Amino acid sequence: MDGNGRWALLRGQPREVGHVVGATAVRRTVESAPSLGITTLTLYAFSSDNWRRPRGEVDNLMFLFEKHLDSDCARLTDRGVRFNVIGRRDRIPDSLRRSIERVEERTREGTSLHLRVAMDYSAREALLAAAGRVARGMPPTREAFEQSMYEAIHAPGGTRDVDLLIRTGGEQRLSDFLLWESAYAELYFTDVLWPDFAEADLADAVEAFEARERRYGGVQTAP
Repeated sequence: MDGNGRWALLRGQPREVGHVVGATAVRRTVESAPSLGITTLTLYAFSSDNWRRPRGEVDNLMFLFEKHLDSDCARLTDRGVRFNVIGRRDRIPDSLRRSIERVEERTREGTSLHLRVAMDYSAREALLAAAGRVARGMPPTREAFEQSMYEAIHAPGGTRDVDLLIRTGGEQRLSDFLLWESAYAELYFTDVLWPDFAEADLADAVEAFEARERRYGGVQTAP
């Protein structure tokens, strides 16, 4: 979800304002996803590398996460959204961790959408953690490796691979996001800055995805 800071700076506002407005884009996306046939939505909110940002910006982001979790819990429950956070939990504030656990528990029966938020997340770290578990005696199968990776990032087992990866703000790189799960993902890049990302933009991405031919290493079959 790129472009919050640039969106604010273009308007002569502090970067923090962009993060606040970006939260409304999160709500729009979550609410419109089910009607577009999306059953699992993973939002990359805070990478492990984002700890390098100025302390004030990081503190503000953590405050916003907690604020919106507390205020949106009822909305998620009413809409049948199941919420989970993937990534490390030992470096985030205790109050935020408690909010995460509370919302995860209250929404665990949701079936309309599985919303996952990647926080303090690094795909490389997840792969290393999974490899370490296999090296300690787990059978070297794909299923065992995936299970150990899910456990390392607090992700419920059985999550599907990524079908469509959308990146906003004009950036065109993966940035350590779901590298294992995105092995066959279709990539979609848009110049729209995240605070401006609307339901129509999500619909455009889904339409582009549906027009692509996914062969998974095979060849096109004759009609």
